[in-house]
Amino acid sequence: MASTAMLNSPCNIGAVKFEIKLKRLPNLLCARPSVKLNRRRMSTIRAIKEGHDNESGSTPLKKMGLTDEECEAAVVAGNVPEAPPVPPKPAAPDGTPIVSSLPINRRPRRNRRSSAVRAAFQETNISPVNLVYPLFIHEGEDDTPIGAMPGCYRLGWRHGLVQEVAKARDVGVNSIVLFPKVPDALKTSTGDEAYNDNGLVPRTIRLLKDKYPDLVIYTDVALDPYSSDGHDGIVREDGVIMNDETVHQLCKQAVSQARAGADVVSPSDMMDGRVGAIRAALDAEGFQHVSIMSYTAKYASSFYGPFREALDSNPRFGDKKTYQMNPANYREALVELQADESEGADILLVKPGLPYLDIIRLLRDKSPLPIAAYQVSGEYSMIKAGGVLKMIDEERVMMESLMCLRRAGADIILTYFALQAARCLCGEKGYKLAGS
Repeated sequence: MASTAMLNSPCNIGAVKFEIKLKRLPNLLCARPSVKLNRRRMSTIRAIKEGHDNESGSTPLKKMGLTDEECEAAVVAGNVPEAPPVPPKPAAPDGTPIVSSLPINRRPRRNRRSSAVRAAFQETNISPVNLVYPLFIHEGEDDTPIGAMPGCYRLGWRHGLVQEVAKARDVGVNSIVLFPKVPDALKTSTGDEAYNDNGLVPRTIRLLKDKYPDLVIYTDVALDPYSSDGHDGIVREDGVIMNDETVHQLCKQAVSQARAGADVVSPSDMMDGRVGAIRAALDAEGFQHVSIMSYTAKYASSFYGPFREALDSNPRFGDKKTYQMNPANYREALVELQADESEGADILLVKPGLPYLDIIRLLRDKSPLPIAAYQVSGEYSMIKAGGVLKMIDEERVMMESLMCLRRAGADIILTYFALQAARCLCGEKGYKLAGS
């Protein structure tokens, strides 16, 4: 007596129903089924294609209870389920010349032929954990727009800042760096407000740590926001920036920030010997756990303009070329690298970012320490301006620029795009890499 069973093909390209008639011997199922011919080829298997594939939303295929042996026996008997035919070779446009294939074995385009293949072989990735969000703060309650940096504000330290940090944390950005707009009345030639334990930055750190204990807070160690001269150090009457006296002030500033709860202090002043002095000062006060991110290669760049507007910290006279690096110099970065490593820096930073990819790569190749890149205000504002003018796709250029910084060797990136980029990465904007 024959038994009848229905089989659905396990392939993903269409529901195919099969009817198999197998002859049973007493207490034994034959290894090769008897063939009862029907239809044109009198086949044991009748294949009927139904519906669409599962991915297009059709009803899921049901298993019919056949064993692997029964399925294999049908195939061995020559009753192979139907499948789509081999697709035809796509036609070239009219007029395409007929040529012989080039005699080359290596065709790199094979590894770029589809989005899935490109994703599998992508060498560099970026996620919100790679981003540090620079935030400007002031004593006021309202958030004040920064004209030269669309989308950025001087945030009220008790209200707007807390809300902005919450937004960043919601999309995976849990590291920030604080930059204060200090009242002019508190600025002096020696920048004493920089180490006031009840100043704007220490108060803000304590507030944020109380609300978000696991938030990673970087701080800026430099005198320019607190200096009546607008320089990163104390200015002598002849215009010379005093190095060792400035370092003395910076050590007190770093200790004050650590006492408030800072996780990473970041000397951006470019004074000689400041990393070692700050490390010693922190250790002496019991802050061995506080890290130092040194601005190792900070260039005297023209890309800082919008930042100085944000903090109202332009130099009152002269420039910063006697302490910041010459943009024309490459090897000099190695001198700064060796000094910072030997003095105890935990992280090495390059500033600006995109115009200095070669320096990022240099530090990456020469040091085992983590490398940071600062995508500065001028870089940010140019991308924003190009987007507003519809000259570029703002989001794609933003993400490409960040990916390039990562590719050059940056482990973390300080960027005003942190919140916007993290939202893209989390899918709020449906962002995809340009090559996908």
